[in-house]
Amino acid sequence: MEILQERIRREGRILSDTVLKVDSFLNHQVDTALALEIGREFARIFADKPVTKVLTIEASGIQFAMATGIALGVPFVYAKKKKAVTLADKVYSAPVRSFTRGEEYQVCVAQQYLGPSDKVLIVDDFLATGAALVGLVDIVREAGAELAGVGCVIEKSFQEGRGLLEEKGVRVHSLARIVSMSPGDVRFADNGSSNPRIKEPV
Repeated sequence: MEILQERIRREGRILSDTVLKVDSFLNHQVDTALALEIGREFARIFADKPVTKVLTIEASGIQFAMATGIALGVPFVYAKKKKAVTLADKVYSAPVRSFTRGEEYQVCVAQQYLGPSDKVLIVDDFLATGAALVGLVDIVREAGAELAGVGCVIEKSFQEGRGLLEEKGVRVHSLARIVSMSPGDVRFADNGSSNPRIKEPV
């Protein structure tokens, strides 16, 4: 997705060889037009699957799951990181370790919103270590639902996430696959090109 790669080159901030900040347009301040375009792209990519639900995890995946749900004309569900007092007693849950926060938590989805009749597309903003997405895959399978695949906005292909998902037999599609990055340089899987306009950390 060239428009996404260009935004990463122009506005992304690489803080190290594993940390990329895109909070000016993706996951703090959100470019809504871009988010809707991302949703349409996921809907196009997974058009061969009769998806009934889009699933993500709070919080940064919500806007992309919603955009994809709108494009597909189906509801989206987000797994909660903490069980609220209003959440039903019967939930599907999985342990997840956050790469960015260095914390482990239990994510959960109320059983009433996910079941064996569902065909689920998982959508998230980043694929890196894959921990969150593996947790969501486990929840889908615990629910007895069919997994259509996993769509990620940005993938750090040099980390282990894709391998972990593919070992589980999961179809993975990422809109921007980064093969390497360092302050001032980012390289994408499709053409290996770099662009010196990537912002230095401040």
